[in-house]
Amino acid sequence: MGKVTGFLEIDRQEQKYQPASDRIRHFREFTIPLNDSEIANQAARCMDCGIPFCHGPDGCPVDNQIPDWNDLVYQGDWELACENLHSTNNFPEFTGRICPAPCEEACTLNLEDIPVNIKSVEQAIADKGFQEGWIVPQPAAIKTGKAVAVVGSGPAGMAAAQQLARAGHTVHVYEREPKAGGLLRYGIPDFKMEKHYIDRRVEQMEAEGVTFHYGVNVGVTVTLDELAERHDAVILCAGAERPRDPGVGGMELEGCHWAMPYLVQQNRRVGNEPETGEAPIWAAGKHVVVIGGGDTASDCVGTAFRQGALSVTQLDIRPIPPLKEDKLTVWPYWPTKFRTSSSQAEGAEREFSAATLELVGEEGHVTGVKCARVDEKRRPIAGTEFILRADLVLAAIGFSGPLLDTYIAQADGRLELDGRTNVKANTDDYKTSIDKVFAAGDVRRGQSLVVWAIREGRQAARSVDEFLTGSTNLPR
Repeated sequence: MGKVTGFLEIDRQEQKYQPASDRIRHFREFTIPLNDSEIANQAARCMDCGIPFCHGPDGCPVDNQIPDWNDLVYQGDWELACENLHSTNNFPEFTGRICPAPCEEACTLNLEDIPVNIKSVEQAIADKGFQEGWIVPQPAAIKTGKAVAVVGSGPAGMAAAQQLARAGHTVHVYEREPKAGGLLRYGIPDFKMEKHYIDRRVEQMEAEGVTFHYGVNVGVTVTLDELAERHDAVILCAGAERPRDPGVGGMELEGCHWAMPYLVQQNRRVGNEPETGEAPIWAAGKHVVVIGGGDTASDCVGTAFRQGALSVTQLDIRPIPPLKEDKLTVWPYWPTKFRTSSSQAEGAEREFSAATLELVGEEGHVTGVKCARVDEKRRPIAGTEFILRADLVLAAIGFSGPLLDTYIAQADGRLELDGRTNVKANTDDYKTSIDKVFAAGDVRRGQSLVVWAIREGRQAARSVDEFLTGSTNLPR
């Protein structure tokens, strides 16, 4: 906890944003961090609540010891706070920027709508750790002689690789793209998290003995069986990339695209990566409609504004949620309530209870999105149809699971899938149906949060370490 009476004396203070009119002119991060004194005050608000729901399974998937490092920051011991934070989370500068902070929803002070600003404190600790030189490579003193292949370098793969390297194993990470990071680099826009944070962690991991192999598409350029032959264990952390189909006619029209190629293209431009030969997807001077109400849809909204869209409308089939949740029936769980992302606040129009019926066009190019209002069972209501003008349509209604036409197809049924077509593995040992092959992150769990990917990567690493050596000191 922090100061005994801090929650009574100190108001919640959040990071501020650059004005929307300024931040849509660039792709850099636009939050204005709190200074050290302000962060210490926010940490001081952590109360002696008895049961800290913030770091339970419903608050923080990686079990961050939030009251502990809040107290350390309040006491001025930032270095020990940094050490404590890294004992549960390999990459707190990632989660401090892009996690939706279920820990704050679970905070006891959230019963009064004034939770501790946990997310800002976490980010500040990690950033100060790098500034002060406290975060350094931790190579293993003794090598085990065992080799592990990690497929995918997203948050799950990076977390698993770092843990296993520190346990003394020789770790090889196989990444399809030219750079590491997976969804962190290519799916999440730079205005939410700049990519030099990933580069910095890759340098640390390489100094710890992790070898990154880029341009390796497992299931295309190398088979899963070949990886298994060359390594003592394999962890699949390839993500869930298959987009969920909206099931409407007209997606073949020019100007209609899936969300991820659109986001990836822009992230490549910002990262100065070479062109891939794909036709560019641009929102400049266009009326844009984004189908979907989640984080990916919101990222499309913010990207479209920065590209110079004339208007952006976001469609959500769900009804408009309540402005405030019923604390006594929901807390400490994540509540459904009306939220406005920073991208939506930049000028998006939002249509709720709106089903997409079809995409309409002229001469092969999209011109509009035909919609209708829906009833409580999300069925279109006759007579409520309307058409939104659209020059660019982005489908962002989530992901169905991993790609099925690569290593999964090559396994020829040996790699068992669950009912949602994710790679089947439990959370006790993360083993798949193929000997010495494990799975963690979105490829196993399905589309989820970065913090859940880090948790699964860490836990899978522990299981692999135990599988290879018979025991393990790695934490779950």
